[in-house]
Amino acid sequence: MLKGAFELLAAMDRTRGAGLTRLSVESGLPKATAYRLLEQLIGLGAVERYADGYRIGSRMFQFGNGWQPHPELRATAAEPARRLAAVTGAAVGIAVLRHDQTLVLDWAPGATAPFTALRNRSAWPWYTAAGKVLAAAPEYRFPPSSVPASWPREGRAIRESGVAVDREILTPGVCSVAAALYDASGTPVASLFAATAPAHRPERLADVVRRTSAAISARLGRGCLRPTG
Repeated sequence: MLKGAFELLAAMDRTRGAGLTRLSVESGLPKATAYRLLEQLIGLGAVERYADGYRIGSRMFQFGNGWQPHPELRATAAEPARRLAAVTGAAVGIAVLRHDQTLVLDWAPGATAPFTALRNRSAWPWYTAAGKVLAAAPEYRFPPSSVPASWPREGRAIRESGVAVDREILTPGVCSVAAALYDASGTPVASLFAATAPAHRPERLADVVRRTSAAISARLGRGCLRPTG
């Protein structure tokens, strides 16, 4: 039953909400079973009805927003990220990598970054700067399932420089640079990214992003700074 409920939630996520028949097909559950589980999920606030279909409910949003890979990550990174956005004008955020997706936990808008188009996107491809800087770390535990032939060379360059860069991968007019955030054991738990317009050259933000990520990592209890270069 629990597996069926998660299959339905995954189907709703893929379809952005759908009717009973489509959710039954997408989840692989018989229609009667899907209906029974949907009614139970509605009672729990995990699913809600809309028009003639179903979508993920607000309670799942509340649960999801409470998740973080380190118990102090959000609180520790919030103020440095806000200051970085204020000083550079870039949109600054915190992200994690899970297999093939970069998940954005929090972000602060910047004065010069055209980030409006990304406001409603919380799951990005792994090959954004925020994802690549984590995938390149040898100790990272959630590698993407498929990488291009050029990735070993690019991964080495990222490890040597301590930052990753992407250019208009997510949407035209947005480039970003990212550095990893480490816990006390030296394991990368998240990334700090700064997104800006191509004219502002994201590479120019590399040093300040590196320094800010090192400061956040130290506050997470790492105790010393990881050498780069």
